[in-house]
Amino acid sequence: MREKRQFEVIESRQMDHLRVFHDVARALTSALELEQILGTIMHKMAQFFGPERWSLLMVDEATQELYYAIAVGENAESLKGLRVPLGEGVAGWVASTGNPLVVPDVSLDPQWAAFAQSQPDLNIQSIACLPVRSENRTLGVIQLLNSKLDLLSEYSISFLRILCDYAAIAIRNARSMRLIQELSITDDCTGLFNARHLYQLLDDQVAAAAPGRKTQFSLLFLDLDHFKSVNDTHGHQRGTRLLAEVGNLLKRSLGPANFAFRYGGDEFVALMPNLDKHAAMTMAIGLCEQFRKARFLESDGLALSILASFGLATFPEDGETVHDILRSADMMMYEAKNSTRNNVAVAGHGLVMDKPALSQFAEIRGELRLTERRRVNL
Repeated sequence: MREKRQFEVIESRQMDHLRVFHDVARALTSALELEQILGTIMHKMAQFFGPERWSLLMVDEATQELYYAIAVGENAESLKGLRVPLGEGVAGWVASTGNPLVVPDVSLDPQWAAFAQSQPDLNIQSIACLPVRSENRTLGVIQLLNSKLDLLSEYSISFLRILCDYAAIAIRNARSMRLIQELSITDDCTGLFNARHLYQLLDDQVAAAAPGRKTQFSLLFLDLDHFKSVNDTHGHQRGTRLLAEVGNLLKRSLGPANFAFRYGGDEFVALMPNLDKHAAMTMAIGLCEQFRKARFLESDGLALSILASFGLATFPEDGETVHDILRSADMMMYEAKNSTRNNVAVAGHGLVMDKPALSQFAEIRGELRLTERRRVNL
């Protein structure tokens, strides 16, 4: 009779495990959002092991630190933004070594008893901390404090490890999807966004412009002047590297609030959300000045000067659809290119800068003022 009850208990536990596996597998195959999948895994783990507090920490490979991706239980809010260097603390040690740590009763071990006493706010009674690993790399750590089950049981530890494997699959899949998405919207040569992503963002910007609201954005087209001569003189490989350097200049100059795209060939686009015409004009003039100062391919010993023609248009005054705003900015760019080049043309304003003329005028005006001051002093 006792053996029958034990068998029924084991069978019941196995059924519970199968239900958990089924729910987690379903989450992996029905959702692509990493947070949703990991939430399901951690929720099932918490249901099964009943910890007072539990968390999932992810590895930030750039800083070699752990950060709390999910935290549940008392003081969970205080963990947001907290980072743990690899090798420090329980989670840091597990992450750096890749070894699991299970302490079913900290009071039975002098070292862990001392550790628990040094963290009185956590009221640590038991610890289960396991690495989430994939291809010999630690992606994160799952940590359970004060679980109700006997964590020394090999059966329980095996179950935990399987759930960690599920978490690793979810993280790896999410990263693969993110990489695929990034590749689909990124230009290989420059690392900027491509034209496909430009159209998507423009659709989003126009759709967000509700009637009656003063939602504005500006679009800047630029085409490199005489770029063909670079390829003809220095070769296509150097021309390709120059395009990459132009992409870096655009990203640095535009800053994180704006978007840079390679539209095709030697033509680029900048999307400036929330910038009206005046602010965008200031940005465009500054960018033109950056091109005039910059020297490219210095690593090849060339120090080339590459200028550009710019065309600026602002939504909605220069076009109320994606097609119209693209056409307006493109027309302005060709106005600059077909006249002075190395200039900025703005819809409704025409050419707004001509460096040689402005520079010469500034020098003359400065000399006149200096002469006037000398006369006054005399």
